[in-house]
Amino acid sequence: MSRRTRIALKAAVWVACLAPLALLLYRAWAGGLGANPIDYVTRTLGDWTLRILLASLAMTPLRLLFGLSWPVTLRRLLGLFAFFYVCLHLAVWVVLDHFFDWPQMIADVLKRPYITVGVLAVALLVPLAATSTARMVKRLGATTWRRLHRLVYAVAVLGVLHYLWLAKKGVNDPYWYAGALGLLLGIRLWAWARRLARGRRIPGLSPAMALAPARASGRGPDRGPASSG
Repeated sequence: MSRRTRIALKAAVWVACLAPLALLLYRAWAGGLGANPIDYVTRTLGDWTLRILLASLAMTPLRLLFGLSWPVTLRRLLGLFAFFYVCLHLAVWVVLDHFFDWPQMIADVLKRPYITVGVLAVALLVPLAATSTARMVKRLGATTWRRLHRLVYAVAVLGVLHYLWLAKKGVNDPYWYAGALGLLLGIRLWAWARRLARGRRIPGLSPAMALAPARASGRGPDRGPASSG
């Protein structure tokens, strides 16, 4: 892929990821946030956090299923945008919803499971975002870095649980997110099992050796939402 194409793709991601925030700000300015503005802003930011996070996790399945290489170059950027949106989501809860009432927030984290898993998901995203640069890959080493960024799967599961436990009865959106996540993880599991089976069919070649070329070429498991590039 040419440098110009990569720049164009990343520019498109910037526009697509910032458009929801721009629309939200416009609605705030125009008074179109409904009867409960804080709830509307919180839900909107949470929705877009999950959408962008799942989009980052979809990049590797696109390569696995269709042999496309360009989606992998967008994983890191999408992951960082997911982190950006979840920080805004958390900030609304801290500043607008509770206005820095730390005792009350701590009580909510301990008492309400959906808040517990949500805060845990944010906490797990922090090291992923902090180690998303090429310099951090070199400092940690490729193997350690890949293992760390597998936390993104736990983050995605926790994010979906947060929405499932938070949503009211009759709201189906969380189940769509859960289904999408299950599909994305299922594709990875299928690809891993396929590589493992191929390794077993080659006499004298262990499964670990069979996976080595994929790791060496950067075609191993997804590197997480803050790890594309």
